[in-house]
Amino acid sequence: MALDYRWLHDTVRNRFDSDDAMEAFLPRPLASDKLKQLGDDRYLSAMSLRVFRAGMKHSVVDAKWPAFEEAFWGFDPEVMVLLTPEQIDGYMNNDRIIRHRTKLQTIPRNAQFILDIRQEQGTSFGEFIADWPSADIIGLWRLLARRGARLGGRSAAGFLRLIGKDTFLLTGDVVARLVAAGVVDQPPTSQRELQQVQEAFNELQQASGRPLCQLSAMLSLTINPRF
Repeated sequence: MALDYRWLHDTVRNRFDSDDAMEAFLPRPLASDKLKQLGDDRYLSAMSLRVFRAGMKHSVVDAKWPAFEEAFWGFDPEVMVLLTPEQIDGYMNNDRIIRHRTKLQTIPRNAQFILDIRQEQGTSFGEFIADWPSADIIGLWRLLARRGARLGGRSAAGFLRLIGKDTFLLTGDVVARLVAAGVVDQPPTSQRELQQVQEAFNELQQASGRPLCQLSAMLSLTINPRF
């Protein structure tokens, strides 16, 4: 069973007083050229922020992030890749940051990931992310999970949303609509199920011209109006 964009649009539109109100509510991805202009330090910072947010109240992590930026010298990958186990031990004494050793250890590992992509592709990490096609965003999720540190599960999509790369999110409400529409029978975890979800989003995108992040938000609003 396919999702019908006209039904999706009309259902969500009924939640708002006007077209302008609906459009103002929906998220917007960062333009490709803006993603390319972001320094690789911003990508490492966002990766790290997503890692620390996992399992924690986001506002608590966000409030401490300026201290992280200072403690980790702005997250320059070429500097962070050189962090030693002894230096990580030293950060465990810094009460201005969140002292979680396993998560701290992901910083040099993800710095190496970024540097490896730069070397392999001959471009900045931002160019690599910007050029990845939205029609295969789950392929980018898979790469982040396989080669990044603690970027599996929802963290890959969460990281991409943080930096502004267009992606859908598999929140509970989005999954509920996908199940109700017959796209999948259960919360998607297998590659086959995720491919079915990707194809459903691709069809919605072709019918609407909207970015994935907006379609994701619209699907969510059909379950939870948030008003």
